[in-house]
Amino acid sequence: MPPWTDGEHPGLAFVRIEGYRAPGWPDGAKHVHLDFTVPDLEEATGRILALGASRPEFQPGKDQWVVLSDPEGHPFCLTTGA
Repeated sequence: MPPWTDGEHPGLAFVRIEGYRAPGWPDGAKHVHLDFTVPDLEEATGRILALGASRPEFQPGKDQWVVLSDPEGHPFCLTTGA
């Protein structure tokens, strides 16, 4: 069994690629985009920012979702699903 899953829950792994240039936000050059549903948008955003994510200036989701970028610059979104 891969180390990123326990066999009961989905797993997700990331691999570093030397020389890779991450897409910017809000350009359309995304390879993959993940949306994560969280119970509390403000609390989850704060926790993820503290872990090293950044919050791009362009935020089209108003209060419905937040766009963040991982340390390599890959955008992803948090939403409450409401």
